[in-house]
Amino acid sequence: MKNNIGSVERPIRIALGLFVTSLAFWGPETPWAYAGLIFVATGFMRYCPIWHVLGVNTNAKIETEKLK
Repeated sequence: MKNNIGSVERPIRIALGLFVTSLAFWGPETPWAYAGLIFVATGFMRYCPIWHVLGVNTNAKIETEKLK
């Protein structure tokens, strides 16, 4: 598995996942709130299978030319 989640997307994904998961306890209390665990897991693993299928990579490094 190659990492395809960048350093900016990772904390956003984890925070959003924790917020959505917390809805299971204090919000509408539907099972859909547990879908936030997917965001938390992909944030910690730094790999998203959906991004892989779509060809998205937010972990791309910027290549610069070396000064000669």
